[in-house]
Amino acid sequence: MSSHLLPPLFGRGGQGGEANYHSHSLYCDGRAGMEDFVRFAVSRGFVSYGFSSHAPLPFSTAWTMEWDRMEDYLAEFQRLRQKYAGQIELYIGLEIDYLNEESNPAAECFQRLPLDYRIGSVHLLYDETGKVVDADLPAGKFRQMVDEHFHGDVEQVVRQYYERSWRMVELGGFDIVGHVDKVHYNAACCRPGIMDELWYDQLVCDYFAEIARRGYQMEVNTKAYEELGVFYPDERYFPLLRELGIRIQVNSDAHYPERISSGMSAAFRALRNAGFASVMQLRAGQWAEVPLR
Repeated sequence: MSSHLLPPLFGRGGQGGEANYHSHSLYCDGRAGMEDFVRFAVSRGFVSYGFSSHAPLPFSTAWTMEWDRMEDYLAEFQRLRQKYAGQIELYIGLEIDYLNEESNPAAECFQRLPLDYRIGSVHLLYDETGKVVDADLPAGKFRQMVDEHFHGDVEQVVRQYYERSWRMVELGGFDIVGHVDKVHYNAACCRPGIMDELWYDQLVCDYFAEIARRGYQMEVNTKAYEELGVFYPDERYFPLLRELGIRIQVNSDAHYPERISSGMSAAFRALRNAGFASVMQLRAGQWAEVPLR
């Protein structure tokens, strides 16, 4: 589908044909049922909306779906797709963690599911004892995690985060790289100026180049923008993403229905300032470029 056939994306607080493909409902750590998110999306003029519950892990957590809820998740989505047909395009996905060589987006258990798309993300690390450590934490708890599990060495944490992210893109099995460089805010809280250090910048730039080489889409994740004033990836890298030709979509990573468009207008504005002319959306089941205006 050619982009010139699609209406432009205005990016004015949910009233210009926005879309969101990263969201979490009660099937994982979201705070409302799937239909509540759909109602908000319809009321705010979204043209399409996707669900991406945290995929099951080999162990139980407070934030991931269990396998015994997968059938219900897919069935509820089909009910909503039929109920709201003609009002909004609805899509079903999963946010799948790279944990190890057996549990990752390319695993057969995820590939056989009837999904419209898959988001690949890294939330978990391993400490030197082999214990799984959650690195997706508020800044204070992140610093405590670094001290307790990595002897206060935030560089070790950052390097492992990118090593695992790199392996995830090597294995594949997904469409969208989720909240790229999410580690940057917490790392900078632990060590101010770390993003300006040569090794860090080279690590990020090399990773982005690999994403571009492999043809993945990347999201600009706006979840933290209103609270912290940051995007994932950081806005400083938007011109590089444009230069690399990476296809971008803007997602709010919504856990509350009322936050489905949180930070999105600011992201559209920042992307335009960086030279982007379009973002990616699903239209009639196909990824298409939607012009920014």
